Amino acid sequence: MIQDQKQALTELLSRALAACGLEETAIRLERPKQAGHGDLATTIALQCAKQARRNPRELAALLVEAMKKDPAFGDILSDVEIAGPGFINFRFSQEAKVRPVRDVLLAGPDYGKSKAFEGKSVLLEYVSANPTGPLHLGHARQGALGDVLSRIMATQGYRVMREFYYNDAGVQIHNLAISVQARARERLGLQTADDFPENGYRGDYILEIAHDYCEKVPVTTTTGEVIESTGDIEDLDAIRRYAVAYLRNEQDADLKQLGVAFDNFYLESSLYTDGRVQKAVDAIREAGYTYEADGALWLRTTDPDFKEFKDDKDRVMRKKDGYYTYFVPDVAYHLAKFERGFDRAINIQGSDHHGTVARVRIGLQAAAKTLGLTIPKTFPEYLLHKMLMVVKNGEEVKMSKRAGTYVTLRDLVDWVGRDAARFFLVSRKSDAEFVFDVDLACSKSDENPVYYLQYAHARICSVLRQAREKGFAVPEGKEAAALDLSSLTCPAATALAAKFAGYGETLAVAARDLAPHLICVYLKELAADFHAFYNAERVLVEDEAERNARLALCLAARRVLANGLEVLGVSAPEHM
Repeated sequence: MIQDQKQALTELLSRALAACGLEETAIRLERPKQAGHGDLATTIALQCAKQARRNPRELAALLVEAMKKDPAFGDILSDVEIAGPGFINFRFSQEAKVRPVRDVLLAGPDYGKSKAFEGKSVLLEYVSANPTGPLHLGHARQGALGDVLSRIMATQGYRVMREFYYNDAGVQIHNLAISVQARARERLGLQTADDFPENGYRGDYILEIAHDYCEKVPVTTTTGEVIESTGDIEDLDAIRRYAVAYLRNEQDADLKQLGVAFDNFYLESSLYTDGRVQKAVDAIREAGYTYEADGALWLRTTDPDFKEFKDDKDRVMRKKDGYYTYFVPDVAYHLAKFERGFDRAINIQGSDHHGTVARVRIGLQAAAKTLGLTIPKTFPEYLLHKMLMVVKNGEEVKMSKRAGTYVTLRDLVDWVGRDAARFFLVSRKSDAEFVFDVDLACSKSDENPVYYLQYAHARICSVLRQAREKGFAVPEGKEAAALDLSSLTCPAATALAAKFAGYGETLAVAARDLAPHLICVYLKELAADFHAFYNAERVLVEDEAERNARLALCLAARRVLANGLEVLGVSAPEHM
């Protein structure tokens, strides 16, 4: 749908309704089922016939007459006809059909962007892995979803903060430390593999960390901090600090390979050292929503005050051993997010975290009553994703030797490259499971959507090179936008121009619905429309006016493809 034209036509119809003395009515514009009936159609005459006390066809004729008197009519439409019981069919003018080409060429890299949410801020949190091992496929999907969604939100005017929450406290970190300690002892002959901790991490990466710790190899973090190794295998705190820094570095390197970056890293441990966890617990207790039972502290999530959250049972906050359950620091962390002043906070997590949504929101509402905060009940927002299955050579890949139990993010990028990994990981709805076919992602065929899109961009670049090689001047930017485009009348050309106009709306809807996959769908359709045009019309014809018009169309197609690929974080090659 050509949204700008649709809006202009809606306004034209609204003025026609007013000219006929009718009240403002919701106007529906749709594509006719048969292309021969025009570009858009409306049933507004049938809708308003009763109000106007006229036959629908008679009212349609009055509306058409009023529209034709409007100065904007000729800018938008070439023809209007009344059909059936009172349908009004519209045909756009040639200039209106090619206007999206001019818009693209004038806006360039900013085409499709909006200032709708300028002045608003959003914090997106994603990946947020425990620094206990290599990143897995779930982290890969989160990384791609979060990075692409961050780019989409930025196109709508949001000030975006990308945050990684490090779970660097708790039982998992202790298990990491004793795992490295056990491998170090084995290395020195002080114990055997049979003595390895039951809950320890068994991947080859633990052997690597133990080796480097014993050899006193320093770790330089991405922030420039140097973590030294004492080599003392009995100093569990030193081992913990070293192992966490080692794995944080590795995770950062893997994310960089996927093209994923963050603006801020927030440490779970800081919530305890800064007193935020205790502050949150005290606030919830003071609000009267906790009770003691069986030696534990419970949050009354089934309280009538929280019935809209629909939690089915009360939740333990502090266990018998004195440790807090995992959602308590989550509540403290999200209080900190809210207090930092973001208009929105969006968490991208696996669907296995579904149960935490209600608990965190209830904890926030309970604490807010004491702290005097007004926190929206939908804060934070969640985008939950399903897992994916990786298939290679027709068989499911289940394990990485290095990780020990799962396929890693690094494995995936090594197999298919950054571009294919990013595109495939966001190409489906986040709540849909899908199979990541490694062989397809590596193939150089039209069945591979990444190759198909990049080939479209490279093909346009090839056409432009050929034009210059033949001595033809290739207009750019404003010069191209000012060209005579009246010769772009073939169906393939007008369909391609119409597709450009939908890019901005696609970005807006993708931001609204937290749906990055819509960009993938749009770009595949755009590439198909370009290939259809390329196969239908020769670009480098002898007639200069026709050639320049077709080159302008190609330039616009290249720009929209490049803009869309930039949002996905996928390269736009000039040669293939």
